[in-house]
Amino acid sequence: MASTIVEARGVTKDFGSIQAVKGVDLSIAAGELFGLIGHNGAGKSTLFKMMLGLIPVTRGEIRLDGESVTGPRFRDTRRKIGYLPENVVLYDNLTGIETLYFFADLKAVPRGQCAALLEKVGLAHAAGRRVREYSKGMRQRLGFAQALLGKPRLLFLDEPTTGLDPAAIRDFYRILRELRDEGVTMVLTSHILAEIQERVDRLAIMEGGTIRATGTVQSLREAMNLPLTLEIAGGAGLREQVARVLEGLAIEGIDDSGHSLHIRLPREAKMPALARLATLGETLRDLHVREPSLEDVFFGYRT
Repeated sequence: MASTIVEARGVTKDFGSIQAVKGVDLSIAAGELFGLIGHNGAGKSTLFKMMLGLIPVTRGEIRLDGESVTGPRFRDTRRKIGYLPENVVLYDNLTGIETLYFFADLKAVPRGQCAALLEKVGLAHAAGRRVREYSKGMRQRLGFAQALLGKPRLLFLDEPTTGLDPAAIRDFYRILRELRDEGVTMVLTSHILAEIQERVDRLAIMEGGTIRATGTVQSLREAMNLPLTLEIAGGAGLREQVARVLEGLAIEGIDDSGHSLHIRLPREAKMPALARLATLGETLRDLHVREPSLEDVFFGYRT
């Protein structure tokens, strides 16, 4: 079983009378790609900053790789951490390669890593251009390259795909998969739930400064017990035949789009329904099982 690399126990953060984070307990295993989702103001970025030691914890404790973020040895632990903030702020007058040199010097990392990292994030062609000429997506990729300096074992990525086009997003997650294969632990936030639902190992849903639920996407689906949808296409009279074979099952509804039927049913009725639909034989031309999306799960936990 993988060891725990990120551990938060009873973590609370007060800003005057406002409690931004309220008694959060969270454990993340080494080598996980972990998602932290929630609406704006849920406390995600505040939790990130406390984990990085950038702002103090009001109450509770956070340990990274076994070291308390307030402990005397955390400075050494921090050298193993990379961080991409939600809003990347860079020096416009520096070139891309000069920007990485600057951060490499700050981190006491050899400058020899910089050119390879620009190549890795798809910016080798713009290494000599001033950052003021970079698009938002290029700035985001440069910020990602900065986070990868020093070959960190733990990465915090706050809304990392902001400004990236679909091809760049695909490349970004390819890099994350490669890093995970190398044993790097990654914690990321995202507003784009459809983007991460098939890409993270586990995730936590954050609401009002608290963790509402933690688990795999599938385990959260099952815990919410949201209905599934069977989408089927077939020949004439399909609706009547489907209604007949499914009679007596706990079907929540059947919608007819004109091209296909959408049957909503509880999870426990899925296999009995599929067995009965199979008896229709060639009357069925196609069938898809639609699981609740991560967005469905997220809003289910918010209600």
